[in-house]
Amino acid sequence: MKDLTQGSIFKHIVAMALPVAVGMLLQTMYLIVDLYFVARLGDAAIAGVSSAGNITFIVMALTQMVGVGAVALISHAVGRKDQADANHVFNQSVLLSMVCAGLTLACGYGLSSAYMGVLGADDATRAAGVTYLYWYTPGLALQFALVVMGSALRGTGIVKPAMAVQALTVVLNAILAPILIAGWGTGYAMGVAGAGLASSLAIAAGVAMLSLYFLKLEHYVAFDVAHWSPKLATWKRMLNIGLPSGGEFGLLAIFTAVIYWIIRDFGAAAQAGFGVGTRVMQAVFLPAMAVAFAVAPIAGQNFGAKNAVRVRETFRAAAICSSAAMLVLTLFCQWKGDWLIRIFTSDEAVVRVGAEFLHVISWNFVAVGIVFTCSSMFQALGNTWPSLISTGARLFLFALPAIWLSKQPGFTLLQVWYLSVTTTTLQMLFSLWLLRGQLKSRLAGW
Repeated sequence: MKDLTQGSIFKHIVAMALPVAVGMLLQTMYLIVDLYFVARLGDAAIAGVSSAGNITFIVMALTQMVGVGAVALISHAVGRKDQADANHVFNQSVLLSMVCAGLTLACGYGLSSAYMGVLGADDATRAAGVTYLYWYTPGLALQFALVVMGSALRGTGIVKPAMAVQALTVVLNAILAPILIAGWGTGYAMGVAGAGLASSLAIAAGVAMLSLYFLKLEHYVAFDVAHWSPKLATWKRMLNIGLPSGGEFGLLAIFTAVIYWIIRDFGAAAQAGFGVGTRVMQAVFLPAMAVAFAVAPIAGQNFGAKNAVRVRETFRAAAICSSAAMLVLTLFCQWKGDWLIRIFTSDEAVVRVGAEFLHVISWNFVAVGIVFTCSSMFQALGNTWPSLISTGARLFLFALPAIWLSKQPGFTLLQVWYLSVTTTTLQMLFSLWLLRGQLKSRLAGW
């Protein structure tokens, strides 16, 4: 356990954000590695894997439901110096993650065809997406175990073990991808099925390694079957914080699905360009996301310790760090964004869509960083409903105009990108206003 209620907040943010950034970069590399080799299979394969990959947002919504609640409650317990409650929350989150993993398996195999039937631009794209999901679903189910263990460590101020495990799983995925997708060394190419299988096997290895760490080395929170009977009061505490955060990621999945649905009439090349651009954008967001992930345990521990000054200072320091990093990345994407797209494909139609997407969307990078930071502050304060409201407002402001525009003569993809930038800026302003109210009410009298 690391006490985050003492010492320089800026140093705590940097110390936690750097390994978190590396870990998140490695996590993003799962899809990027797959996408690199899948791109060699053609536009339909790229579009299929990219649109199927949007399911990741839905799974992230469910993992956030458990993980965010665990981080908040464990960090609060650490701030109060209550190890028993921290350990109880961890074990209940393990039990809840098992339930969610079972639901993921059932839905993944039961609904993949229907999902791709809605989003796929053509039969080849839909077939590729379904095949990928069938082999990737076990990996998605295993994400719950990784998230719960990583969240528990983050709540106690520890991030390096999870990062090390992620590094090893990405290396394994990078080794398996060309073997399974392209048939390197075996002569048996599985195509998009190999992409899904490579990720699933790598995630399974990660779960095994992190479980071994908890069994051998972790002592502040640990597996304890005595705490594995359902405690609905504890589940309620976790879900009251986690459900809105899960809903927030669910809305992001809907947001992305709306775009795929709107642009499907432009063909597989357009969906492929958007898919590659989205994966690049997710990698670009990593600095802001890493800072935001550091905010929750730092502000959370200080909230548990009832130190209002350090809670407010955590937000200020994180907002400055995030904005500075995202401004630099904005300028790079304005200058040479097409370089990032060409890493994955030489198809000029795909490059054109992806580069145009990055050129416009990069104008909201700073705003996205602020939104991430606000969301993590809501987690630290133990009330994530404002974050869900903010994201819901953005989806409403985007989806209805976007669908209307798609039905108008002369509709272009550029209109969708500019609408996204506008609504993200409005979301940032709304989130800041909501956070101001939460800080005022929840820190009153301290």
